[in-house]
Amino acid sequence: MKKAVLVMALVFALNLQGQEQKAQVPQISVTGEGKVKVIPDQAIVTVGFQNSGKDAKEVKTLNDEVVDRVIKFLKKSGIPSADYKTNNISLNKGYDFEKKKSNFQANQTLSITVKDLSKYDEIMIGLNDAGVNTIQGVEFKSSKMEVYEKEARKNAILNAQQKANDYVAVLGQKVGKALLITDNSQTYVPQPMYKNGLMAMAADMAAPRETLAVGDMEINTNVSVTFALE
Repeated sequence: MKKAVLVMALVFALNLQGQEQKAQVPQISVTGEGKVKVIPDQAIVTVGFQNSGKDAKEVKTLNDEVVDRVIKFLKKSGIPSADYKTNNISLNKGYDFEKKKSNFQANQTLSITVKDLSKYDEIMIGLNDAGVNTIQGVEFKSSKMEVYEKEARKNAILNAQQKANDYVAVLGQKVGKALLITDNSQTYVPQPMYKNGLMAMAADMAAPRETLAVGDMEINTNVSVTFALE
């Protein structure tokens, strides 16, 4: 009885597999790429500063003074309060084993959105003068990013469809509806290229000069598409 049930189950499975194979839709899988190059019109600058000393209150006060100068400078430069924020604040205690003394270090980072890149040099110099001593990163972006991303996505799908048509036309077939679309997109964000360092730039303001090469920002959308064949 058990053998009979096992045989019947095996036959049923084979029949089901055969039906699935017959019902399988002929298809083709291709990748498509859509590129849009734009010139960034904004920058997000992440800066930091730190002070160290023997007394925790003292180093915190020194950092607070830098924050005060930075905020006053940003307001004077016309940067709205919504365009800058504190990212991180820390106060750490360390120990110098050689000198056998404890010390404290206060750190703080700020992110500032510069929506007018013509003010970039002015902002960076002012931040340096206010006490900022590190640039942790500069990210360029476009204020119309969503519009360009949408354009890149359309281009990627059209590119995939064209590839599929090129392949199947040789076989005398036609491309049908899309069965599966997978987005594999990545966005290249250009990093700043300095002709002169920040500190050197701040030290010599005698002659105006261009210190920033923004470059193009490439929005690159990549998709994998599986089409049915007719």
